[in-house]
Amino acid sequence: MIRLIALIAKAKSSKFYLWLLNRVLSRSVPFNKTHGLQIVEIYDDGFKIFLPFKKNNLNHINGIHACALATLAEYISGLTLMMNLASDDFRLVMKSMTMTYHYQAKSDVFVSLRLNKEWMSANIFNSIEKEVSVFVDVISEVFDVQQNHICTGTTNWQIKKWEAVRTKK
Repeated sequence: MIRLIALIAKAKSSKFYLWLLNRVLSRSVPFNKTHGLQIVEIYDDGFKIFLPFKKNNLNHINGIHACALATLAEYISGLTLMMNLASDDFRLVMKSMTMTYHYQAKSDVFVSLRLNKEWMSANIFNSIEKEVSVFVDVISEVFDVQQNHICTGTTNWQIKKWEAVRTKK
């Protein structure tokens, strides 16, 4: 993960490294590749990600499919958490996700998410020292290019130090 964080840092100020980051992520998360998800902006504490209105993302009534929108919401929340954890010490696993759909997406959509240091401290860092794991809800709001609020995704993540992870053999 540290190599990914370093690539994200370079991509903040370089179009080439942003292109490279998107290529690396599309290869390392192959399920997302067909959707055409693209990071278009990197903040100090989050991202803005684009999902195109294209045939592979459409449903039977020619709008962006609910599952493509859910993938977008899950992707940005996990990526933003990873960037803000900035450490190989933590394992991140999605526990659950709920989606609320507000408006049919008939054009490209975007989602922006920022998790500032105060939020990270209050929700994760202050608790992870005392608990084996921490569960946090990350809310992602998706809008189309006309600023219609398309949907809201709430992703519940379990964050645990790797040293506390136990697996069956």
